Order: sequence, then structure tokens, then C-alpha cells
Amino acid sequence: MMRIITFKKRSVPVYFPEEQQRSVERFNDKLKELEMNFDFRKKWKRIKSVEMVRDVAILQYSDGTKLYLEVS
Repeated sequence: MMRIITFKKRSVPVYFPEEQQRSVERFNDKLKELEMNFDFRKKWKRIKSVEMVRDVAILQYSDGTKLYLEVS
């Protein structure tokens, strides 16, 4: 499945298995926690997509590198 998440005026697709719906909710909560983290906000501007694998969000940059973020 896919859902679009918007954070700081930037929308990014989030890909996840159907049974991981709750992990996407936790990812959204984690983004709210990181709202005042300026380093993360700078990184978010370069994110192309997000893939949820259990309790980890894999944020993929457009150059192919990845950033792993625990959401539990």
C-alpha cells in the first residue's frame, strides 16, 4: 500500500505492507516529535520516498542513500 505524508510543506510517498498500518501512524507521530529538529528538517527536504519495515522507516534520498529512523 501507499500513503502520502506531508511534513513541512513537502509531500512524500510512504510504502508499507497492509498489515503495517499502525507503523505508519507511529511514523507520523515521530515526525511531529522531530518538528523542531532543524537537522532533520534539512534532511527531509532531500527525501524521495519512505518505506516502512516493521518499526523502522527507511527514508530514501534521490541519490540512492538511505536514512533509517526507528519509529517505535
